[in-house]
Amino acid sequence: MKYIFTLAFSFMVSAVFAQQLDIQGHRGARGLVPENTIPAFIRAIEEGVTTLELDVVITKDKQVLVSHEPYLSADICSKPNGEPIAKGEAHDFNIYQMTYAEIAKYDCGIRGNSRFPEQEPMKVSKPLLKDVIDAAEQYLADNDLPKVQYNIELKSSEKGDGVSHPEVTEFSELVFDLLSDKLTADRYTIQCFDFRVLQYWHKTYSNVRLVALVENIKGVEKNIETLGFTPYAYSPYYKLLNKKSVAACHAMGMKVVPWTVNTLKEMKDLVELGVDGIITDYPNLAKGL
Repeated sequence: MKYIFTLAFSFMVSAVFAQQLDIQGHRGARGLVPENTIPAFIRAIEEGVTTLELDVVITKDKQVLVSHEPYLSADICSKPNGEPIAKGEAHDFNIYQMTYAEIAKYDCGIRGNSRFPEQEPMKVSKPLLKDVIDAAEQYLADNDLPKVQYNIELKSSEKGDGVSHPEVTEFSELVFDLLSDKLTADRYTIQCFDFRVLQYWHKTYSNVRLVALVENIKGVEKNIETLGFTPYAYSPYYKLLNKKSVAACHAMGMKVVPWTVNTLKEMKDLVELGVDGIITDYPNLAKGL
């Protein structure tokens, strides 16, 4: 009887931990479908993610566009005539200097992505954030699926102010106003490498959960000291983590969600370290977790 109780308790504990692990589809499901596109986010939902991770930039006509780069990448995008954008001219296609109507004419999926040989090529353009949310919410409703979270990165940097994106205040207001119209604050997080953005949101939108993106080797304490407050989550490059740093984050009251983890072994190793979530290009691999 004692053995049965112990076994049942172990299963119960395992189930709780499985439910708590946040699987985030990086740029949707970049390993499988062209990144940051509506098909990629739908695929991520089909693969069972709990969070859709994505990036946003701003167009010339002040639309919030889903894109990792503030320009049309030569790696994946083609001109309206089908000619690939050359590497030397990619930065000439500055999204902040183009209207959404202009951007929609460029394909960013039919060529596939050489870094992700399993990715299914398809003709698709960069979507607006509002259209991504509408499509995802409709898919969830149509298929009677649980709600997902949205982890939204503002692609901001000091050198990009007024060049490839608005300054922090305007950028933040454009994103916040759109999200306020589409989602309640408990449905999304805002992440950024640019701590100025997080500091502004912390001061101005105190009910929004914030995520500190990190790729430096300064360490948890130093980064949080620089930020000036404790965010909802700490999101470093996964190779920067160890048991000590995960424990330090938890001691400070932060969740730990590393990026970008693309093998099952690495995912399992991070779960053993005690992370709270995983950002991956291959959400299909994370199903076993």
